[in-house]
Amino acid sequence: MHRRSILAGLPFAAAALAGALPATGASAAAPAAQGASEAAAPPLFADNAQFWFETERIFGSSSYGVAQFGEVLVTSQAIESGNYDSWYTQWNATADRIAKEAASQLARGHRVSARDGYLRAGNYHSYAEFFLHENPEDPRVKRAFKLGVECYRTAASLFEQPITPVEIPYENTTLPGYFHRVDRSSKRRPTLILHTGFDGSAREMHHTSARAGVERGYNVLAFDGPGQYEALRRGLVFRPDWEKVITPVVDFLLKQPGVDPRKIALMGESLGGLLAPRAAAFEKRLVAVIANDGLYDYAAPHLARFPADRQATIRDELRSEHAPEIDQRLEAAMKQSPTARWAIHHGMFATGAKTPREYYAKVLDYNVANGIAEKISCPTLVCEAEDDMFFKGQPQMLYDHLTCPKTLIRFTRAEGAGAHCQVGNYRLSNARIFDWLDETLA
Repeated sequence: MHRRSILAGLPFAAAALAGALPATGASAAAPAAQGASEAAAPPLFADNAQFWFETERIFGSSSYGVAQFGEVLVTSQAIESGNYDSWYTQWNATADRIAKEAASQLARGHRVSARDGYLRAGNYHSYAEFFLHENPEDPRVKRAFKLGVECYRTAASLFEQPITPVEIPYENTTLPGYFHRVDRSSKRRPTLILHTGFDGSAREMHHTSARAGVERGYNVLAFDGPGQYEALRRGLVFRPDWEKVITPVVDFLLKQPGVDPRKIALMGESLGGLLAPRAAAFEKRLVAVIANDGLYDYAAPHLARFPADRQATIRDELRSEHAPEIDQRLEAAMKQSPTARWAIHHGMFATGAKTPREYYAKVLDYNVANGIAEKISCPTLVCEAEDDMFFKGQPQMLYDHLTCPKTLIRFTRAEGAGAHCQVGNYRLSNARIFDWLDETLA
């Protein structure tokens, strides 16, 4: 993928550093994989990879009833490419319209219709505020967040087997989550802990993998950890030592009826593809871990654009008390690129950083290097997407460092599953992931 496309589409702030600092020599642009061909131009937002990826993400959620093709299409066609206000306006209007109809359906006793409508409305509200995190206090952000949570929780209560909101004890507070149970019995079942990454939510996990797990006889606990959606709104920011997050989650699960303590697995998506393996290196009650997509070092994909003899200097400068050149270049990147500005501001919001450089310095701590990956002992599945614009090469790097029983599954463009975390083909992704988990836990 060309450099412009990477920087235009990357929703993880670290990419802006590559665009903000000078790259030289052979490292200035990563070569295409041998034999690889360019993906066809997207049918929407052909000039904006960021908008197209998020739109593909919404299209993909239709696999589990959380979006509908026609709604996504007509809403997207009304959006001005690259205009975050336009994105909000159109998705907010669609969400409001569907929520209003769902409320009417519920009032008239049509529970299934109302459930389906509230599911879609909640999803669309979440995406409406996605690009507005430059100012988390924006009333539009607060409104969309509030309505998104309310819509989803209403929908969750209308399932034949209700999806239960839970509060997981964590340090001096709690983490919000949703417990998807197979049925109302106390029969012990394998249970999957599921969390997202940099910019998703536990509610999004409903359609990425939670319902797929329930269909296959798994209880699924989807939750927001520090730095993620509902937990972030409570003031909890990201931390790299994710085992301190997962251990309380396992403790919580072991107190719940219907959980087989010998069959608790963990899956992390996107940045969660690093956080979950990190947790598994230390939390030994997990019997399997899934990294979708796998990530070894969050900073490496960006620093790899620079000569090897420059990378140590860049790391030191990011952590130094004063680095005016980097500060200036980051500020310039934010002025020149709306994507860089959004990514940096969301990263600051999610990590509690006060400045762009402080955020990038924090990114350096997110890895499973220095023997951490080698500490994982449970069977581990690493997923890799052919056209992943964010973590290219990282799944293989994680896989190569694992010394536990391990499997690497590659998803391709030809399968319609080549995008990051297979957002265009969740059904195929879940089939392969849960087939692996079934066989691993058998």
